[in-house]
Amino acid sequence: MTKSTTLKDWIEAFRLRTLPLALASVVLGSLLALADGQFRWIIFRLALITTVFLQILANLANDYGDTLHGADTAERIGPQRGLQSGAITPAKMRIAIGVFVLLSSLTGVGLIVAGTGGTAWGGSAVFVVLGLGALAAAIKYTIGKRPYGYAGYGDLFVFLFFGLIGVIGTYYLHTHRFYWSLLLPAGSIGLLSVGVLNINNMRDHLQDAKAGKRTVVVKIGFPRAKIYHLGLILSAIILSIIFISFNYSSSLKFLFLIIAPVMIRHAVEVFRLKEPEKLDPYLKKLAINTFLFALLLGVSVNL
Repeated sequence: MTKSTTLKDWIEAFRLRTLPLALASVVLGSLLALADGQFRWIIFRLALITTVFLQILANLANDYGDTLHGADTAERIGPQRGLQSGAITPAKMRIAIGVFVLLSSLTGVGLIVAGTGGTAWGGSAVFVVLGLGALAAAIKYTIGKRPYGYAGYGDLFVFLFFGLIGVIGTYYLHTHRFYWSLLLPAGSIGLLSVGVLNINNMRDHLQDAKAGKRTVVVKIGFPRAKIYHLGLILSAIILSIIFISFNYSSSLKFLFLIIAPVMIRHAVEVFRLKEPEKLDPYLKKLAINTFLFALLLGVSVNL
């Protein structure tokens, strides 16, 4: 007899603990726009909603793809997934993926229309391409014959979509402007987001290797992945310090550094860990700290 899927099962499949990380780029991009006097509530709301839908889509697609490819089995260290546990059937998961593709598309179109109105048609076209790219990235991470997550490109795509595109794209939709120094704060959030993925991949690296999932951790090994993680966190903090230095007007601009000791301590603790099964709590902590870092950096720019 097939087990009925409950609301709790779907909420767990949505992986709500990943949402703060996804929202970090929208919050920072919007606060940077506010500092330039160009903040618009409609852009902020639509960007938040679209990002939530895309993140849930990515989580559902990841659940589906990893189960099909054998990466999510009973040996997996992290939380049980919907398909892995049998709480959600493949058919139901495919329907859910389709629903969130539709929801992401609808709100994404609204965001593009609201954010590029009054600009040349080329601006709209660029964001249509980026939107389609975001949908493809969410799905193709683990789904398909050649998912990029299994080839070790997950870190690159996370850096681009959670960092550069997320922050700079949000800023542009508010302001219709771009300047090169935005690469610094956007890069910071991108690096921290890669750090979250790296913890996930360090935790799962043994099972990933068995399933043929060639993540960066599988390629370079667990000890080097810890050094890589430390570099990601420190580099993110340094990039933001450089950005604030370019825009310095008072010591209050460095308010965001109050969270730096917490993040450095996190990185050191991860570096010292020898057991992958103990890494899961650090994933949630870094996701929340990344959101707080983005929020504090955005507030600091406005002081």
